[in-house]
Amino acid sequence: MSARHPIISVTGSSGAGTSSVRQTFAQIFRRESIEAAFIEGDAFHRYDRAEMKKVMVEHGTRGDANFSHFGPEANLLEKLESVFRTYGETGAGETRHYVHDAEEADLYGAAPGTFTGWAPLPDNTDLLFYEGLHGAVVTDSVNLGQHADLKVGVVPVLNLEWIQKIHRDRDTRGYSMEAVTDTILRRMPDYVHYICPQFTETDINFQRVPTVDTSNPFIARWIPTADESMVVIRFRDPRGIDFPYLLSMIPGSFMSRANSIVIPGAKLDLGMQLILTPMILQLVERSRRLARNGSRPRVAISEGARS
Repeated sequence: MSARHPIISVTGSSGAGTSSVRQTFAQIFRRESIEAAFIEGDAFHRYDRAEMKKVMVEHGTRGDANFSHFGPEANLLEKLESVFRTYGETGAGETRHYVHDAEEADLYGAAPGTFTGWAPLPDNTDLLFYEGLHGAVVTDSVNLGQHADLKVGVVPVLNLEWIQKIHRDRDTRGYSMEAVTDTILRRMPDYVHYICPQFTETDINFQRVPTVDTSNPFIARWIPTADESMVVIRFRDPRGIDFPYLLSMIPGSFMSRANSIVIPGAKLDLGMQLILTPMILQLVERSRRLARNGSRPRVAISEGARS
């Protein structure tokens, strides 16, 4: 962690909704005049789309039917950790973009399923924002979580996560139901070993829970709406969190545990704004103060940032 060059990490599985959460962070950054450098986790996949298909076939012939983007072998996690470390120390680093579709191909000038070239992050940013699969992952060789000053998990209940992924991949990316189901099954071991453990390391988890039947996600015709959901917000360390204030500001909210508040799904953006804005502002104000003083001590986020 770095007081001088803070890092915010948002972690969630494919279909969890991290992209929507990124939009909320972007709104906060614009409103508070915060300059952020953005990193997408997909940029640190080891293989492009064609290469990944080939590698999966090779693993399959060796009896490994579970090789997936969720696992460390399919990603440049050492490179990602190096970028985190370098940014924390100097405010610099580099990233690239993974081109998902034709629209992004026009934007980035690269074919769908490929990467752009590596390029430096913008100069003079206030913080680094990561959104992807591995923002708090720990393996035998890397520890991403130790570099982030604020770690946020986006964790819908599993059936809802699958519904969101199925609808996105079928309707937006044109995959068949069979292909999406195969992907879910293939990723399950890596989901258990590398995705789930991160959510014990995050500072805050936002977990959307549907209030309608999602017992068979593979036949669900619609994604449950925000009005058909509740959101459980869990704080790893609840000290300094003004729960009475949050309860008064978010209609329909209640405490479920000493470290958890439950809010209506339609109030998620409001809840995130109220909770995250003061945390982000403290990180940035501390960074700017140290810049003015010419000091760069490395410290953890204080309890005051959690109020």
